[in-house]
Amino acid sequence: MTDQMTHDLTQAPAHEPVDETLVARIPRLIDMDAHVVEPPDVWSSRLPQRYREAGPHVVHAPAGEVKLVGSSYIEAPGTEGPDVAWWVYEGRHTSLKRYIAAAGVPADEVTMDGITFDEMRPGCWKVPDRVADMDLNGVEAQLSFPNYPRFCGQMFLWGKDRELALLSVQAYNDWMVEEWCGTSGGRLIPLCIVPLWDVDLAVAEVRRNAARGVRAVAFSELPAYLDLPSLHSRYWDPFFAACAETGTVVSMHIGSGTKTPQTSADAPEAVAATILFGNSAASLVDFLFSGVLHRHPALKLMYAEAQIGWIPYVLDRADDVWLTHRGWAHGQQNCPEPPSTYYRRQVYSCFFKDPVGVGLIDRIGIDNVVFETDYPHQDGTWPRSREAAASQFGHLSATDIHKISRGNAAGLLGLTIPGPETTGGTRP
Repeated sequence: MTDQMTHDLTQAPAHEPVDETLVARIPRLIDMDAHVVEPPDVWSSRLPQRYREAGPHVVHAPAGEVKLVGSSYIEAPGTEGPDVAWWVYEGRHTSLKRYIAAAGVPADEVTMDGITFDEMRPGCWKVPDRVADMDLNGVEAQLSFPNYPRFCGQMFLWGKDRELALLSVQAYNDWMVEEWCGTSGGRLIPLCIVPLWDVDLAVAEVRRNAARGVRAVAFSELPAYLDLPSLHSRYWDPFFAACAETGTVVSMHIGSGTKTPQTSADAPEAVAATILFGNSAASLVDFLFSGVLHRHPALKLMYAEAQIGWIPYVLDRADDVWLTHRGWAHGQQNCPEPPSTYYRRQVYSCFFKDPVGVGLIDRIGIDNVVFETDYPHQDGTWPRSREAAASQFGHLSATDIHKISRGNAAGLLGLTIPGPETTGGTRP
């Protein structure tokens, strides 16, 4: 362990001690929700020369005022103070903020302030350092959601030049497959994005990436929140059909609809952060009653950072509405079987801090959950993710521990891993 790692570990949040015999029962994790801070040359080194200035690139300038308009931050560089890193795309500035690169930073120092790449832990954006941080944390393989393009690539949905937007999506995916994952020795699992503004282009991008081994695609949990066609419109059926055919998991991060639950304009951010799971609950019900899962029985969904404790109530309520209100609520129109049937067959949800959900695991389904670390975000459990796992489900059977820690994730993504009798093992 380097001196820098030792220093950063002393800054990690304190946790209650965990029984080491329980920690020893937790195998190396397959992390189904981490995040990557894209290096500054992802697009500038891949876009055609004519698009280098308009496409995403990094400049350095003083921080400016950040304003929250709806659920998006509007900002521009200031004129005084130290320089921070700014992403610029079609003239729109977005600063690189501390809260998205919080690994090793004390909680009271995690703010919305702008930073540079040099001011974050290298594992946030450099492959060798990310793999080293995974080793430190007992993580064997990891799936990373985007940062700058937003959780499902909606930044490019908002672009004015559609050709540039499509090239930017493809450039991100090429970097994800060839560099971020391709230089990791199999430790980093590719997760691609699609052009959300055109379902045919989205289908083509799913197939292009599946042909080179990609098994996961980021999508919005609530596309209608992005002013896109809803799940009920059947507009997305070709996309879902392509995902089902290629074995591509539709991976939806909490907040990927951009709009989040709010109670009032003057409520503190803590209110929205607490009820954020409401987006995933709404999305799951949308998928169940839209008939998407009925029409595409091979399709797999994964909810990231949604936690799991809310699932039993939502399923019980959906099943009751489906039966009790069948005369007027149109619940059986596209959903001929009880909604929970489709959930158990096709839906997975990630958690990393949900002892309540673990207590309900029999009702949630031991085969429907996967684990995550949320590295390098503040809410994450790095560098003590195995301890977090042990404190929540280290008391379960070896078989169930293996399923949650890695087995379910490996089955979902088609990875080959050792069985529950070992806590080590080879790379997937």
